[in-house]
Amino acid sequence: MSLKIKQDQARFRDIVRGRIKRNLKKYVQKGEMIGKKGKDFITIPVPTIDIPHFRFGERSQGGVGQGDGEPGDPLSQGDGQPGSGQAGQGEGQHVLEVDVSLDELAEILGEELALPRIQPKGKDRIVATRIKYTGVAPSGPESLRHFKRTYKQALRRQIASGTYDRRRPVIVPVREDRRYRTWKQVPLPETNAVVIYMMDVSGSMGDEQKEIVRIESFWIDTWLRKHYKGLETRYIIHDAVAREVDRETFFHTRESGGTMISSAYKLALEIIEADYGPANWNVYPFHFSDGDNWSADDTRLCVDLLKEKILPAVNLFAYGQVESPYGSGQFIKDLKEAIGARENVALSEIADKDGIYASIKTFLGSGK
Repeated sequence: MSLKIKQDQARFRDIVRGRIKRNLKKYVQKGEMIGKKGKDFITIPVPTIDIPHFRFGERSQGGVGQGDGEPGDPLSQGDGQPGSGQAGQGEGQHVLEVDVSLDELAEILGEELALPRIQPKGKDRIVATRIKYTGVAPSGPESLRHFKRTYKQALRRQIASGTYDRRRPVIVPVREDRRYRTWKQVPLPETNAVVIYMMDVSGSMGDEQKEIVRIESFWIDTWLRKHYKGLETRYIIHDAVAREVDRETFFHTRESGGTMISSAYKLALEIIEADYGPANWNVYPFHFSDGDNWSADDTRLCVDLLKEKILPAVNLFAYGQVESPYGSGQFIKDLKEAIGARENVALSEIADKDGIYASIKTFLGSGK
């Protein structure tokens, strides 16, 4: 019975996985599923799977509802008053919610977008240790007592001393027979990565543009966490001045000043140099704006910072230009001309939520 249940569960998981893959583009474009994210799982509505339901049999088979009477006649006289109003007609809408691990969601994303596996650069960095059992010793804590070795030692002692009776094979270990597992801590190397999100929060970036950034950052994080055990995120907002903030502030801050993009790049470079040496870390700066910048001089400064300092130190620099009715859209044109041909640069124009799907493929399709 348990084997049958496991087989049915496996088939159900395959069905759910297939539904998610077919509707992945819709899920990517919608942001409400992000609100149902847990530590390791996310809840996804799958409305296209039929849930179990009762079906009436043939009239000739008898049973409840057969015999004399008209449709609507009560089976028995109730004590209460009959209800008022009319019942609705038609089948209800069934929506089944399933929990999918973030790891499995990343696999589905990679399969559907044909994303290559990321090849981490740099050295492994020791961030944790694990316990490895290496042998047996005559002393140790009782929680690590090795029952089999203790039994064998007691048996060996009784045979050697002539007290073992094969007709009555009772083995009684004494204190000297006890054996315990020994262990040591083994360094556990993990490849680490950091994502530095930068976003323009000047007056021309509205709530719709920030929602696009929020959705896209969720899928970027999901994919990168699949490849890196230790993934950190840092958040920078900027108008004419840049500052580091937490995630909540990042997505819910709106300023009214101008835009100086170089301020964000300078701060990102300071963070990289201070905390994330390229020899040990895989660094991913992602910048989102509507393409407005203070001046052509500041754009040239941004290009110089990218060419000379940032690009040599990172796996991938990604810039997403979110279309806004107030933005000029010039910045991505300047970046394409200056650094667009570089291998570790990904540039994407996102007109609306429908453009998130293609943008994610542009950002993550290089395998950097």
